[in-house]
Amino acid sequence: MATLNVRGIPARIGVLLALTLVIAGPAPSQAQSETGAVQGTVLDQTANVGVAGAQVFVAGTATGTLTDANGAYFLSGVPAGEQVVTVRLIGYRQTSKTVTVTAGETVTLDFSVEQTAVRREDLTVTGVAGETPQVRQLYAVERAAAGLAATSVMRAYADFNTESYARIEENGFRSVGASPLSTFSIDVDRASYANVRRFIQAGERPPVDAVRIEEMINYFPYEWDAGRGSGRDAAAGDHPFQVLTEVWDAPWKPEHRLVRIGLRAPSIDTEDLPPSNLVFLLDVSGSMSSPDKLPLLKKAFALLAEQLRPQDRVAIVVYAGAAGLVLPPTPGNRRARILSAVERLQAGGSTAGGAGIALAYEVAREHFVEDGNNRVILATDGDFNVGASSDAEMVRLIEKERESGIFLTVLGFGTGNLKDSKMEQIADHGNGNFHYVDGLLEARKVLVEEMGGTLFTVAKDVKLQVEFNPARVAAYRLIGYENRLLADEDFNDDTKDAGELGAGHTVTALYEVVPEGLPVPRSVDPLRYQPTAEPRTPVEAPPAEALPGAFEDELLYVKVRYKEPDGSESRLLAHAVADRARPPSRSFRFAAAVAGFGMLLRDSPHSGGLTPNDVIALAERGRGDDPRGYRGEFIRLVEAVRDLDLLGTAAEEDDQR
Repeated sequence: MATLNVRGIPARIGVLLALTLVIAGPAPSQAQSETGAVQGTVLDQTANVGVAGAQVFVAGTATGTLTDANGAYFLSGVPAGEQVVTVRLIGYRQTSKTVTVTAGETVTLDFSVEQTAVRREDLTVTGVAGETPQVRQLYAVERAAAGLAATSVMRAYADFNTESYARIEENGFRSVGASPLSTFSIDVDRASYANVRRFIQAGERPPVDAVRIEEMINYFPYEWDAGRGSGRDAAAGDHPFQVLTEVWDAPWKPEHRLVRIGLRAPSIDTEDLPPSNLVFLLDVSGSMSSPDKLPLLKKAFALLAEQLRPQDRVAIVVYAGAAGLVLPPTPGNRRARILSAVERLQAGGSTAGGAGIALAYEVAREHFVEDGNNRVILATDGDFNVGASSDAEMVRLIEKERESGIFLTVLGFGTGNLKDSKMEQIADHGNGNFHYVDGLLEARKVLVEEMGGTLFTVAKDVKLQVEFNPARVAAYRLIGYENRLLADEDFNDDTKDAGELGAGHTVTALYEVVPEGLPVPRSVDPLRYQPTAEPRTPVEAPPAEALPGAFEDELLYVKVRYKEPDGSESRLLAHAVADRARPPSRSFRFAAAVAGFGMLLRDSPHSGGLTPNDVIALAERGRGDDPRGYRGEFIRLVEAVRDLDLLGTAAEEDDQR
């Protein structure tokens, strides 16, 4: 069994961190001598093009994978002898072929798959006769890894499904008379959308608390057309980002207004980024053994390594039963050394996440780069179970470490025991961002296409506060951001932590506004002793130039506070938004479609009579050029939810979970 010398473990007892996956069966040398490999391509029979994301697995074993963007696949560790290889993907007819595998050799097996109507019975996954309990556990995880994370798998193997999500209480309408201010921290996390996509592609409705609408909205890049805004485009002077507002009629309730508040930080070319001091903190515990975890993680970091420059420094810390340094800080152009260190990693043991985080920050501090990008990149399924493991303990540890000026990126991997709630909290409290990587295409999006925003922060502790004009607005509702709400007084408190904005990031927040004179949904009775809200004394008077025109023409007033990445005092942007609805930009239409879809998935009482067809029509009108196909993929997801009638099975699914 190969081992790696690691730092962080007492040398006097000669402890080595063994990073191996232990599976019941033959010794490694014997297993390797009795296995071969299968490779090939899965093609669409009609279009004769590669089919991406198809599940390819060897029946009766724990061996499987997903096809890449070109439809290619590679299966290693296939037992020698006659094997049945199966291809499965929603929308295609399941296809199986028999192949003879020779030990130590690779055989080619291509597939041509036929498109077919989606049927709910196609999504049922059952066990295979003769499987041992160990293989059955791995096979269940393998099926989930290959895109079959259906509740049928989860129910059959309930003992192995420990995914956790923080409970979300959806924002309701607030009366302007009682609550004229709305304050929240920005959120640039995108994990929820990728996770929701994973469930839908498996033919299952995602858990309600997995649906964070603001993360779904902000998954997509948006065009920036200041000329379409109903308010001013606030981009004064040397601020690192712009603010844009638009007002439109709410698609799901046209008598209400829908307000878009957008923030945009300009992109920075990779070559123009400051030097990076990166510490990869990789979870190599036993829970990371399935193909959608550590193997996918290795491929993801190979993509990132290709973007590194000579001036960048990379270190690798791993943790399982203990934590250790397997690669000291290394120049970014020494890719072979970096990739070799990653490739040698194998999974096994418990999960000393707290020790790993502490060591990663220690390494980052020792090699801190002034005016550079100092960041820890944590890749895990979130399953911490040794040392500091409770959510509260991990949050306190991260809050302490963030004072060093080191930012944090959290990448979530895998199914079955995904600790979404824990990873989101760690990222939020560590001056960082959280992404869920459900495949290699998502890894490329996060670590290559959006590298600047993922790894380089241009503003930290970014907070928004919106004041509504009672002469124009009876009530309002912030769509999403439930776990990002702040007390009104937190806006001017520079000690209060908030969200970070990266280079190239766009952030969108949507408010549904009830115009004055209309009934407030689910309103409370008027107050007996406080018929009107007490006047407020502003902490800071807004600049006169920020309020063009008479106050009575204003719908609301937007303020944004932020700090420089290395700063301790906040700066302020502010501007008024006129009460004038205009034809929306394509970006506004599409953001509204995503918000509507999120409300449908959450069974929101505020979705009105909205249907999946309405969402599709709205998204089509906001699709635009869509060079990467992200918006087209969204439309296909909504169509899948409609065609599989996933919204009609919510009560049944919740009961069975």
